[in-house]
Amino acid sequence: MTNEKKVIAADSEVLMHFSIKLSDGSAVDSTKVDNKPAKFVMGDGSLTEGFEACLLGLTEGSSESFTLEPESAFGLPNPDNFHYIELSKFSADVPAEIGTIISFTQPDGTELPGIIREIVADSVTVDFNHPLAGQTVTFDVDVLEVL
Repeated sequence: MTNEKKVIAADSEVLMHFSIKLSDGSAVDSTKVDNKPAKFVMGDGSLTEGFEACLLGLTEGSSESFTLEPESAFGLPNPDNFHYIELSKFSADVPAEIGTIISFTQPDGTELPGIIREIVADSVTVDFNHPLAGQTVTFDVDVLEVL
């Protein structure tokens, strides 16, 4: 029987608490709020490659903090992800208001959230980039278990 701590590898199942904060220190997401740790398998798509790269080599019980540039976190905003929709497509039930996040149903049935960025005349600019695209973030992790 060995007491060596398990190390996170490319195919590890991990149980951890994490927080993601913006450069101003405001928390965007945290498992500590409701005290429900995240459980996932490395490489399953739950985290971006940049976040997973931070975890590789960490051991059970370790706590670390990483600062990720946009390219390693949620990417840079892609101009192709800005779409222009006619104002007439919106209604009283779903008004066009700057800053509102609206879900659009895709042909395959999945939902794609978009943020209304601008309204000019009868054109509404909807941004389908990840809401944190272009942001430098701090990724704090507490590795609880490597399974």
